[in-house]
Amino acid sequence: MKNRHSALVAALAVSAVALAGCSGSSSGSESGSDGPYRVLVTGAVSGQGALAANSQTSILAAKAGVEAVNGNGGIGGRQVELTVVDDGGDATKAVSNLREAIASGNKPDLYLNSGPSTLSAATLPILKQNKILSFNVGPTENSSDPEEFPLNFDLSPSPSDYAASIARHAKSKGYQQVGVIHGSSAYGEAFGKAMESSLAAEGVSAAGSEEYDIAALDMTAQLQSLKNKGAQALVVDAYGAPLGYLLTSLQRLDWNIPLIGNTSVSGTALVAKPAPEGILGTPATANLVMQVFPSTVYDANDAAVNAMVTTMAGMGQIPSTLILADNYDPFGLVAAAAAKVGSTTDATALAEALENQEVLDNAKTAFLPRYHYSAESHAPNLEDDGYRFVPPSKLLNGQYGNPAA
Repeated sequence: MKNRHSALVAALAVSAVALAGCSGSSSGSESGSDGPYRVLVTGAVSGQGALAANSQTSILAAKAGVEAVNGNGGIGGRQVELTVVDDGGDATKAVSNLREAIASGNKPDLYLNSGPSTLSAATLPILKQNKILSFNVGPTENSSDPEEFPLNFDLSPSPSDYAASIARHAKSKGYQQVGVIHGSSAYGEAFGKAMESSLAAEGVSAAGSEEYDIAALDMTAQLQSLKNKGAQALVVDAYGAPLGYLLTSLQRLDWNIPLIGNTSVSGTALVAKPAPEGILGTPATANLVMQVFPSTVYDANDAAVNAMVTTMAGMGQIPSTLILADNYDPFGLVAAAAAKVGSTTDATALAEALENQEVLDNAKTAFLPRYHYSAESHAPNLEDDGYRFVPPSKLLNGQYGNPAA
């Protein structure tokens, strides 16, 4: 992956940066129909390691989304003005930044985050109180519930949606006994429970579910238990270093079994780098396929995704997989909603329009092929065309499977 431009690094060194639209507005003034459409995106600009890389990709996607929508006339005729703030991955800081923006008179029309879910949980009540439309990268237990948060829409599928897709994939492969191993994180626990119910719903026998401590260096005991129970395939939830330890433990057992990694696995840099930095091309990944979105896989014929990637790469290096590029799509979604409503200032009306499938089908999105929000659920509710299962490969501009990588 080539670093085509270093401007992103410089831009992220400041706590806020605006992408100017055609119309300006004085500082402290309320956003109105004759001014720019204000969007606030928050991310761990000052974070370290994977947290920083993921946030940079998330923010880069938002910037590319702004360029795309502004090039098509903006949102309801208003050019979008994007402000980036550094939350350091800390929920308390994110809350302070949001409250400061509201108190200063620069209340955003739209709020985006870069995760994690703890940050979402802290900011959603404030967004609801101030009637601010929002799109959320880090789903919580109730973030997609329209009764609880009518103005929020999740961009990332829920653990149960991911699990249902994996269960359908396992069934399509004819696996009869499927084991599950997951981390002790809140997400890992939710995913593990969801896999059990999803496998049952598909009529696939579960060969047990084992949890490992995410601080552990060895998962041999859990894997041995699943092997003893006759697992014919293994669903894996592991992000970062734990994935390496888990695969090493598998080799220690000399257990040659098909592996289905969730998006935590496909979002881990190890799988895209050859040894010694990573595990690509080693026996550890020989039986591994990973769950991704269509946009995470290179397709020379996918014009919408290729336009997104070209725009992002032209702005700076894409440091992680495009699984973190959720924030490209909200701009196309809101633009479609504004076209339906005929206004950009009524957040409630825009939210109701986003529950209309015709509006969603008209939205110019690329990160996900289509969304299925409804009055009952503000989750993407992806169908099978929203997922792919691919083997590990080198990344180029955040995508797997590019022959140029």
